[in-house]
Amino acid sequence: MARSTAQRVATTLRDRIEGGDLPPGTQLSEEALGRDLGVSRNTLREAFRLLVHESLVVHRLNRGVFVRVLDPADVHDIYRMRGALETAGVRAAATAPHAAREAVSEAVTRAEQAAREGDWQEVGSADLRFHRALAALAGSARVDAAMDRLMAELRLAFHEMPSPRRFHEPFMARNRTLAALLEQGEYGRAEAELTTYLDDALRLILDAMREAGR
Repeated sequence: MARSTAQRVATTLRDRIEGGDLPPGTQLSEEALGRDLGVSRNTLREAFRLLVHESLVVHRLNRGVFVRVLDPADVHDIYRMRGALETAGVRAAATAPHAAREAVSEAVTRAEQAAREGDWQEVGSADLRFHRALAALAGSARVDAAMDRLMAELRLAFHEMPSPRRFHEPFMARNRTLAALLEQGEYGRAEAELTTYLDDALRLILDAMREAGR
């Protein structure tokens, strides 16, 4: 039971990281989180161990637990994994269920709505859902699980960008293009566009890290 509770707490914290509520470098207070989530310190410590294993938090001796700050090698690796998972989805799109294909377009629509409202954090969240939906076209529970873990790490990468709007706005149109290519059955073109898209996003994040002296 304690293990199950720790897993639920880890899921809650993972969701908060992915949602942008716990940015890189945030210290995770056992006292505050225990009060907020209504769990014991032992349960929180087990949840922290799970998140350390997922590379989302780090334990610093005599200082506590912190949301991880990525380095360029981390970002390279995240995008290498993204390419493999999302490409697998695009390649399987022709035989994917209708609901899975609809999820791709719905995520694009939600991002566009959030942009009109000026909610760029939600645009980032919708972008994550879009890419999760692309990978989900593969119809693989293992791909889905890997993508769930990767999305929280990706949010950490997004935090490297000084302006969420400047980063996300150009990719919204490209998300719409990708969704349209899939709807039109242009799977080869969609895969080529996705590859270029991910390369461009990786370059922007690494450039921002270099400018910040990282």
